[in-house]
Amino acid sequence: MFKFKSIQKVYEIGGVRIGGAPWENPPVLMGSIFYHKHKIVKDEKNGEFDKEAAEELIKNVEELSNKTRIPAMLDVVSSSPNAIIRYLEFVSNMTKMPILIDALSIETMEASFKFVRDIGLTDRVIFNSLNAKSKDEEFKLLQEYNIKSSIFLLYTEKVIDVDVRLKNLELLLEKAKSYNIEKILVDTFVIDVPSLSAAMKTLIEIKSKYGLPCGAGAHNAISSQRKAFKERFGIDGMKACELASNLAIILLGADFLLYGPIESAKEVFPAVYTIYTSYRYLGRKKELLVEI
Repeated sequence: MFKFKSIQKVYEIGGVRIGGAPWENPPVLMGSIFYHKHKIVKDEKNGEFDKEAAEELIKNVEELSNKTRIPAMLDVVSSSPNAIIRYLEFVSNMTKMPILIDALSIETMEASFKFVRDIGLTDRVIFNSLNAKSKDEEFKLLQEYNIKSSIFLLYTEKVIDVDVRLKNLELLLEKAKSYNIEKILVDTFVIDVPSLSAAMKTLIEIKSKYGLPCGAGAHNAISSQRKAFKERFGIDGMKACELASNLAIILLGADFLLYGPIESAKEVFPAVYTIYTSYRYLGRKKELLVEI
């Protein structure tokens, strides 16, 4: 277990604490709902969906979170301004969990930001996400609608390059100062299996140097090549690979995990609970920690 040299920042978002030493606060688990081709969605453009199925998925996450005491957030995904408002209205009434706004267009960003501002939810949401190629218009929208929390995705075409990720973070931190983004969560960017190790190394570097809360969408290591893994290992083997990729960053002290489809909660929560419970005991033995 690592003890990071820098003071580790801790943010409170919607009543959930995120960040700190690996044994201090449990990692926050973020599952996606209403994503592209999600079977509960009937009409992606207009936001029509199976409300009973969505309610069951959300309640299942709440139960797992209560049972494991691992906090949860919901990643609400849409590319449609009309749809995302319907999704956010439903989710915000269904649960008190913090919400990630995963808006896939500028128009959808603005519609969702206006909605959460008008109903008084800005302190409960995180924008997912900004990267080094994001337009100034996107940063300005966060400032205009008083969205203070955002994930910074360290996207790069050089998927196994750690240095490029770190340079992208420096650029994004400068932008954060200009646009008053106060609570920064860093997604170290996983897109395939080779990039997973680079994302893990970047996570260690950032927590050591900046103390910022870090995590990743580690499931992408497998989901981006889902067909190939399924053909090689079968569906159960593929799910095992996906769970392994999700747990890899938790083992290194990640503060949050974008674990993929909300349906994966039933495997992810118990697995993360096991690791975090073990780390809490080791955190009491400070002499056994490795400082980095």
